[in-house]
Amino acid sequence: MISVIIPVYNREILIKETLDSILRQTYQHWECLIIDDGSTDNTIDIVRKYTDSDTRFHLYIRPEQQNKGPNSCRNYGFNLCKGDFIKWFDSDDIMYPNLLAEQILTVNYVSDITVCKLERVNLVNDQIINYNNIHSKNLISDYLVGKVAFYVCGPLWKKSFLLNQDELFDNNISNLDDYDFNLRMLYQKPKITFLNKSLIKYRIHNDSLSQEINNLNISEIYSEFNARLKHIHLLKKLAYNDELKVLKKFTITRAFYLIERTLLKKEYYLLITLYITTLKYSITFKDLRIIRVTIGIFIIIILNKGYSLLK
Repeated sequence: MISVIIPVYNREILIKETLDSILRQTYQHWECLIIDDGSTDNTIDIVRKYTDSDTRFHLYIRPEQQNKGPNSCRNYGFNLCKGDFIKWFDSDDIMYPNLLAEQILTVNYVSDITVCKLERVNLVNDQIINYNNIHSKNLISDYLVGKVAFYVCGPLWKKSFLLNQDELFDNNISNLDDYDFNLRMLYQKPKITFLNKSLIKYRIHNDSLSQEINNLNISEIYSEFNARLKHIHLLKKLAYNDELKVLKKFTITRAFYLIERTLLKKEYYLLITLYITTLKYSITFKDLRIIRVTIGIFIIIILNKGYSLLK
């Protein structure tokens, strides 16, 4: 049996389409655990229509004593699920009808995980933006810098593999939660089967948590930094020296990009905060590019040109 685990918070507009896509699966041996994170709209009422009509749907409320957030809900759902395989899923995404059937067929006695591609789609016009890349000869290095991404919903995991892990989702990370989870699993060297088909519609919209970085939400920016720093420490501990160099450089480059966005939007208070953080990281990582970027910041503020110095 496959356990589909979905955290949900105020998704009355989108959750019906997600649950309908699960109902349409050609593979029928599943259970779906929906973990509500304290919704204040009609999400729970909508979900209850599914639990009342199909016993494979189960609604749970995140216990008040547990941290708020999708990671806490996923961990809670994992403790309740009964399946042999785990499918993490989000409350705004869509399964194509053959998703579970295709993935269960590609899992074998050797594999710990089978991962498929997905298409990133604009929610407003339903147009495909792009497809994610799941293949690489240097999987960990490329995942660290975003050349590869499984997302939270791409893999189907053997529960037996996940039960052997010390930690599943980190409750202290809100942005890059899938990045953190998937990388930590990859460090354990799971045996992977790749399914080179796009079987999930990953919908992009303004309420997506992933958009908060582009909106310069400072708490989400620091969640991203904290996730990357966590993996810098993990890579050092695991003696992944080449990957460590890659991530250090990428972390600083990413910070430069965010500094550029604050300058373009003239968010000078946020600029100061970001610059101090970036300066600290640059000194720690001995990255001398901060000198050029510092000069560039002053030139941009005074002359409104010189953005190339931030690259």
